[in-house]
Amino acid sequence: MTLGRLAITLILACTVLAGGAMYYLQVWGYYRTLPDQGTLQTDAGPLAITRFQGIDSESSPLRYRACFTLAQPVDLPEAADPTPLNAPFWFDCFDAPTLGADLTAGRARALVLETDAPWGFDRLMALYPDGRAFAWPQLNACGQAHFDGERLPEGCSPPPSR
Repeated sequence: MTLGRLAITLILACTVLAGGAMYYLQVWGYYRTLPDQGTLQTDAGPLAITRFQGIDSESSPLRYRACFTLAQPVDLPEAADPTPLNAPFWFDCFDAPTLGADLTAGRARALVLETDAPWGFDRLMALYPDGRAFAWPQLNACGQAHFDGERLPEGCSPPPSR
């Protein structure tokens, strides 16, 4: 093998390894499975739930996803413009396209679980009449303006200092 072929082989091998590592980290590496819990925090206080499955990551506030069943009726505010975010393919209880279609068709309601959890992101929930529920984070108007470098809308609390 010539020196040129050896260099090309090493470069290609490093490229494949780096690509594989990046794929792993994005799809699996940064996520952690959340322990089963009997309550979920809301702005109105704890909410009793069953059959909880959840994932989260410290690398981004947008990676939280949860599937659960409500143990009681809820009285939470309606969410404006809910857009369920895709979950990793291996977290199969959360199907964002189906949730989005069901919210649009009125088969599920979108409710706000928590505002500014963390600052700039609201935690929303799609709730079905049979009690099944699915939660995800969504950028709110304050966060959108802040991250776009625009002036904050009226009523926004100041963003946290870094």
